[in-house]
Amino acid sequence: MHARSNSTPRWFFGWLVFATIAWPALAQDDACLACHGDRSLQSASGRSMFVDPARHASSVHGALGCTSCHMTIRDFPHPKRIPRVDCSTCHAEASADVPHSAHGVLGAAACLSCHGPPHEIGRAAETSPQSCATCHADAVQQYQSSIHAQFLAAGDAQSPTCQTCHGPSHRILPARDPASPVARRNLPDTCGACHANPNFLAQHPIPFARPIESYRLSVHGRAVAAGNEQAPSCSDCHSSHAILPARDPRSTINHWNVPQTCGVCHTEIANTYKESIHGQAVARGVRGAPVCTDCHGEHTILAPAEPESLVNPARVSRATCGRCHADERLAERYNLPLDKVPAFEDSYHGLALRAGSQTVANCASCHGVHNILPSSDPRSTVHPSNLASTCGKCHPGAGTRFALGPVHVRPASATEHPVVAFIRVTYWILIPLVVGFMLVHNLLDFLAKLIRGRFLPRTGETLPRMNLHFRIAHWLTAVSFPVLVVTGFALKFPEQWWARPLLRWESEFALRGTLHRIAGVVLLVSFFYHIAHLVFSRRDRIILRFLRPGLEDLRDLWGVIRYNLGRTPERPRFGKFSYAEKIEYWAFVWGTVVMAVSGLLLWFNNFTLRYFPKWVSDAATAIHYYEAILATLAILIWHFYMTIFDPDVYPMDMAWLTGRTAAEHIRHTRRFEYIVALEQQAKPEPVEKSAAEPADTTPPKAAEAPTAEAPAAEDNPQGS
Repeated sequence: MHARSNSTPRWFFGWLVFATIAWPALAQDDACLACHGDRSLQSASGRSMFVDPARHASSVHGALGCTSCHMTIRDFPHPKRIPRVDCSTCHAEASADVPHSAHGVLGAAACLSCHGPPHEIGRAAETSPQSCATCHADAVQQYQSSIHAQFLAAGDAQSPTCQTCHGPSHRILPARDPASPVARRNLPDTCGACHANPNFLAQHPIPFARPIESYRLSVHGRAVAAGNEQAPSCSDCHSSHAILPARDPRSTINHWNVPQTCGVCHTEIANTYKESIHGQAVARGVRGAPVCTDCHGEHTILAPAEPESLVNPARVSRATCGRCHADERLAERYNLPLDKVPAFEDSYHGLALRAGSQTVANCASCHGVHNILPSSDPRSTVHPSNLASTCGKCHPGAGTRFALGPVHVRPASATEHPVVAFIRVTYWILIPLVVGFMLVHNLLDFLAKLIRGRFLPRTGETLPRMNLHFRIAHWLTAVSFPVLVVTGFALKFPEQWWARPLLRWESEFALRGTLHRIAGVVLLVSFFYHIAHLVFSRRDRIILRFLRPGLEDLRDLWGVIRYNLGRTPERPRFGKFSYAEKIEYWAFVWGTVVMAVSGLLLWFNNFTLRYFPKWVSDAATAIHYYEAILATLAILIWHFYMTIFDPDVYPMDMAWLTGRTAAEHIRHTRRFEYIVALEQQAKPEPVEKSAAEPADTTPPKAAEAPTAEAPAAEDNPQGS
């Protein structure tokens, strides 16, 4: 009861205050409406002075009385001319902002220009964009057709309106103002408020991942951020108000409209593109024909010099051109040949590109960039009449003969490349036969020695085998050959782990190719040094007589095979050189000549292209590759077994380093050579002289019978 008696005066006092203030205002509003409620009431200038009480009540100011805005009116009737309403009385912050905004030029009329009739002012969310249409009718009309307006009409409260992009209503600035949210430099941030917002992207079906982030990394985004006013921002491609999805035919980024959109800035390029085979196909409505964004990307457009660019010289052939021209569905639909991209990738140009070269020719180097035309068109850079000029950009002085044959042809094509196809088939037969023979031969010899378990004694005694000149030639070969193998196969298999360190600097410096050519020169120096040695040294030249193949070598080979299979208890006796050494020596001579000729044709390609048809270069490429495989396998299987893995010489025959080999090895494999070596060792001999003696001192092989001092049971069929 006590609490109730205390609350009564407070309640009564509050009601009394309201009645004292509000009731007179309401009563005064009725007095105002006595005149202004008349629809026919007009000012002296003819302007209607009617106030619809219902509309006013539903407006944002509906709870305010007349004198809340018309504060100077105190008596009735009021003066005919009354002061203009000052909105800043309540809206001080907004009134202070407007004069500095784009709408400040409207002066005192700024408020009503946007907010509408003074007695029917609605909420901003309810009046935009209709209220903006009073002045910006075209922009609003474009907006109403946009994807943003469509989502807004569908009830998506997150869809942007005018203020979302242009900023707070009273602080809207002209687009040319650097502080404006729609200034070119600020558009990525403005659009990114939604399009870079993970929550927004999770709720809306936008088909592109991280478009704003991608744009910022692009050549356009970086240029805009640097202050380039000519660089395109979001609105230049997507438009400002009529933003539509790419699937809409009216969209500026629709597939068919992309060339026109990009052509606004890149006019000359767009005109060139429209004349190309791609542009003509787009004009005919060919959906699979590429437009600008198919090659350059959409938001992540990078400069061609950037390694990640889709049109970077090292990537364009595979990442861009090859994406369509190696696509089976497109090839079937448009009758495109599928072998061009694989053929290019197998060529020197393609392999060098895969290795990271920035200077070797790619698709665009020959076919052009935006001016691509079919080879049958006389304007095409790959028309037969223009090939000399096109290829001459990289190969000065290249003639027309090399253009007589097909270009993008795989070696397996017997119809278009009969010579290369023949070479390929020949090596495919030769390599398995030769390598298979080597493997079987060495495996039999190795197993036979393991099974017998009787190995040569290691006495430590050595005899001369290779003089200095032979060793120098061998050293040069031993250094150059592995370099040639690694650097050569690194071109063919650039993605392999062992090739990547070598190709790391390929984009800046052709290290692989430089090392390969240096090693090739060293190998030729070794080869010609050996020839000169034999020419000028009569004593050493005699080895050619011992290395001459004969029927006895076939008999020795057959005898060794029978011995290793356990069909005979005695192994054949050899002369100064066994059949295995003769095979390797002449294979090395043959291989060096073949690799040198084919390599020089490829090295001096300008000469080759000038005087020979293209198939000569292709044939040289095929021979160089397959001969390299054969030579590498021969060294690994044949030579390494003879000098390293043969149980009789393991862990290594040191003749190539010291010039001397194990005496027991010579005695058990070459009885007469052993006697000659002992005699040579007994008398001094100049270091440059060979240990070989004239052939007429060699007794017949039949006389080389085993003796007690020289048992033949465990002879080596290959020697050193």
